[in-house]
Amino acid sequence: MSKKIAVLVRDRQDNALRMSVGITLMDDTIDVYVLDRKLADSEENELNVETIKDMGMGLYTNSKDNEGMEYLSTGEIAGKLLEYDHILPF
Repeated sequence: MSKKIAVLVRDRQDNALRMSVGITLMDDTIDVYVLDRKLADSEENELNVETIKDMGMGLYTNSKDNEGMEYLSTGEIAGKLLEYDHILPF
């Protein structure tokens, strides 16, 4: 049975994004939330974000500094997190 998983990205951004892409092999629904800060500019992060978008995964943020991601307020994100089977904080 497929699970719905949220990955919360804060401190270890590169690891969190790489892991988010990797766990798609389990055939679960994965959404990524970049919280409270701008995503670091790096080649690895750019590649992982591009892959996340190409795979149709949800990519959300509560920081208006993150271009190319769907902006949600912290309250909206909190409400959406209730829909998930698992939440993985990084």
